Amino acid sequence: MAFTELEVREAEKAIVEVAGAEDMFRLGLIYSTDMEDRGPDFIEAHKWFSLAALMGSLPAKAYREELKFEMTARDLTLAQRAARGWLAENRAMLAA
Repeated sequence: MAFTELEVREAEKAIVEVAGAEDMFRLGLIYSTDMEDRGPDFIEAHKWFSLAALMGSLPAKAYREELKFEMTARDLTLAQRAARGWLAENRAMLAA
């Protein structure tokens, strides 16, 4: 199933407004499958699954673990850095 840019933007907008685990998990699913026939982006998917797992999503934790088998060590490092960067930039929103 291919996702459109519109679906991605809607999911990202929901995260900016609420920063909920369900929306983060949805972004992980979107990036882990297919975006307008460009293929998956495992780094972005891992980032969003990690953030959703941090917020208590057990499915996100399981999906994140599965992605590790598809990624290089460098990709995992980039995904972890991206998740930490997102947390640093959005710490105030998460505290609210």
